[in-house]
Amino acid sequence: MSLLRPEKLDVLVVAPHPDDAELGLAGTILSMVEEGRRVGILELTNGEPTPLGSPEIRRRETDQATKLMGIAWRGNLGLRNRSLEATLENRRRLAEVFRNTKPDLLFAPYWEDAHPDHTAATKLIEEARFWAKMGKSDMAGEPFHPARILYYFSIHLKIVEQPSLLIDISRFTTHKRSILEAYKSQIVENQPPGVPGVIDRVLDRNRYWGIMAGVDSAEPFASREPVAFKSLQALIL
Repeated sequence: MSLLRPEKLDVLVVAPHPDDAELGLAGTILSMVEEGRRVGILELTNGEPTPLGSPEIRRRETDQATKLMGIAWRGNLGLRNRSLEATLENRRRLAEVFRNTKPDLLFAPYWEDAHPDHTAATKLIEEARFWAKMGKSDMAGEPFHPARILYYFSIHLKIVEQPSLLIDISRFTTHKRSILEAYKSQIVENQPPGVPGVIDRVLDRNRYWGIMAGVDSAEPFASREPVAFKSLQALIL
């Protein structure tokens, strides 16, 4: 699909690599799709090289996960894995995607991480969001400013997340596991025996945040800006 597709999205999840979006918010994506929202995912790189992967394997795995989520659009910006930088050219390319898909809500990786690609992605997304609204520009598309960024946790640091809000994904945990299992080369086949795998650890953390929210399972999100609600009813689960 064209990266400059003009059809509007409600939500765009930007991920450094294939599988980052699913690890961080597959349950929330499923919830938004069920609500009828047009959700897209944009990877910045193809995630390769990795020990058990290849561009072809990663593409097949991503296609399978995409079908399981039922999202409206998925694209890849084609930037270099392991060398991701928030350059002016990369900022322009990402801003053009924002201008042409016009998402009201962006999801970006949490700003603190050990993986340089993840922190570079966050910086790039924030800067491209600002550039996307500029007039008197030769960038493709009309000026547009996504109203909000929420940050998801798909991190390589052994820290406890500090979320601003939690989304109940209790009805989607089994489906989320199936989506994550699509990424066999990355989070299934490379797991050492006798220890909990990535999928179990992710779902355990979702269960922990569910306990904090008073539900079975929840995904955490952070925000640099105040989070507004139309009424306190939104806070009552």
